[in-house]
Amino acid sequence: MVEETALKPLSALQKWVIAFALVSMGVGMTISFVVAPPLARDAGLSEIQVAGVLTLSSLFFTFLTPVWGNLANRYGRKRVMAFALFSAAITNAAFILSLSAALKGMVVGLNAFLLLAVVRLSFGVLASGLQPASFASMTDSTTAKDRAAGLGFLGAAMSVGSILGPSTAALLAPIDPLAPLWGSVAFSAIGGLIVMFTLPNDATVDHDNVRPKRMSLLDPRVRGYLIFLMSYFIAVACVQQTLAWFVTDRFDLDRSSAVEAAGWVFGVMSLTMILTQTFYVSRYKPKPEFMLPLGLLLVPIGYGLSILPLPFLAMCASFGLVGIGSALIVPAINALGTLAVDPHEQGGAAGLLSAAPPAGFVLGPLLGAWLYMFNRSLPLIVSAVAMSTLLGFVLLRMRGRRGHA
Repeated sequence: MVEETALKPLSALQKWVIAFALVSMGVGMTISFVVAPPLARDAGLSEIQVAGVLTLSSLFFTFLTPVWGNLANRYGRKRVMAFALFSAAITNAAFILSLSAALKGMVVGLNAFLLLAVVRLSFGVLASGLQPASFASMTDSTTAKDRAAGLGFLGAAMSVGSILGPSTAALLAPIDPLAPLWGSVAFSAIGGLIVMFTLPNDATVDHDNVRPKRMSLLDPRVRGYLIFLMSYFIAVACVQQTLAWFVTDRFDLDRSSAVEAAGWVFGVMSLTMILTQTFYVSRYKPKPEFMLPLGLLLVPIGYGLSILPLPFLAMCASFGLVGIGSALIVPAINALGTLAVDPHEQGGAAGLLSAAPPAGFVLGPLLGAWLYMFNRSLPLIVSAVAMSTLLGFVLLRMRGRRGHA
């Protein structure tokens, strides 16, 4: 048997460079949820306007990701990665300047909303090529035997970024509320330079023989898992959009303290998520049928505890519980979804399921902001009910399978 060779091999250093680029993406995305909501509201925007600014970006980010994937095939992965990183730095810098102008009263009302929306939209349009180009580059540099590990390495890099983002916000906010966003700009620009001077130039190749075919959204084998994941991420986004406001209003914080406190809450949640993935899920590889209901039990418990009039550290602990549950839910449902199809179709199923998180973050923030305008605890309550409903659905389905066994 002829051993398979990688289409375009990369060195270990070059793979780490791609991972570093995705860390910068994770940093930028999580910092946005920590910093933008409280500051934009402080600049005079309503909750629904703030959510609209971020949602518009997510919408274009979601729909243009496959377009950028095709452009990466045509013009090369390195070019698209570098362009996305520099675009992220430039558009985020423009967003900071626009937000600063709104905070100083230089632009107000509808003009402030439109300015922030257009600038943030440009981020969604121009920076959405990083992820598909990075994952395509890793796919080209691995064989079927080590591809899962390589793609998992990139997924872990984004998760590391999700820890660094809130932690950076918490540390830099006392200097200036906008300092964390400037840090993410520098991170993206440095990443773009490293990609330019480290990764090899790549030409277009025919990937039809190495890439799994896309699966239909209506494929009955994975459709239920896709709907489940989208429902889950809508509930998650509903809370993440409003969490910084919730912390600010609960503890009556000023601008700088609000960003710092929200950073610590997000940071604890991200840290417990990574620790659970690293030291439990990856090491012991528990069955998805066990992880999924357990995670769906822990997340609503964490949301419920955070609603209680607890001190700040206890609230951080409650979201640590949410992080543990989240680390169990997502890999479990992805595993179940990919196992529902034939082995040669599992790559296509994984690609289809990967569309659920950005799709959930299109509707979830708007829903969360709308609920928050009625009551600050309502997004947490609705999300906890949604998670409990998903838990009930899972338990009923598992019970039905046992009955047919």
